[in-house]
Amino acid sequence: MFLFFRTLIDNSMMSMLKSSFALTQYIKDDPQYGAIWELIKKEFDLTATLVLELSDSKELMQDDRTGRASIQMRDKIVLPLLTIQQYALHQLHKNETDPVMKEVYEKLITRSMFGIINAARNSA
Repeated sequence: MFLFFRTLIDNSMMSMLKSSFALTQYIKDDPQYGAIWELIKKEFDLTATLVLELSDSKELMQDDRTGRASIQMRDKIVLPLLTIQQYALHQLHKNETDPVMKEVYEKLITRSMFGIINAARNSA
């Protein structure tokens, strides 16, 4: 049972380390979805505190330096792609997007997805 619990905590830390609330922080000011974002962020912070306490760690994946470094390196690729994708999605949702730019934004979204999917494979 101990090995199962340890693995559960380790996998939780890995998933949490891959999370980036900075990308979605703008949602907290949205009148419709802001409360949901705040709730998710609050639960994430509480979970991180408890997982660190359970594992007697100061930071997520503290005992797996190689895995931690792998995720941080992956983030240097994924975060810019997510930012590009997010920008293109916002542009597509504008009503005044002309057809030529619409096609450009759609290609940006699709191509950034390829990089995100490849980089998001289990990297630690």
